[in-house]
Amino acid sequence: MTRDLAQSTLQRLRRKLDAEEERLVGVVEEYDKVFTEVNMGSTSAEHSADPNSADGGSLALELEMDLSVLENAKELLSKVRAAQKRMEKGTYGVCVVSGKNIPVERLEALPYATTLVEHADQA
Repeated sequence: MTRDLAQSTLQRLRRKLDAEEERLVGVVEEYDKVFTEVNMGSTSAEHSADPNSADGGSLALELEMDLSVLENAKELLSKVRAAQKRMEKGTYGVCVVSGKNIPVERLEALPYATTLVEHADQA
């Protein structure tokens, strides 16, 4: 099913998606760089603290939180890119569960949305 959106609305949403993609690519690159440095052991002594010490435990927690941020950013980036592809195919803004049009207000708030609010837990 295809969706007809006003050209100005579609352009505005495309700009939002493009800006979000750019932001997320930056986040992913930065965290990938940090993890590469940590894995290669080329970071400062701060990152090579004894894991059994308080500093080491704090570092481990910090790295775990950073990994969580990285994984969330990658997942969101995937959703943004999928939305961009749906725009290209003309299926952007159509609920994947019901086939109904997703309200523009929802797309404004969450431009990579794939479902109506009532179907959000089914996608």
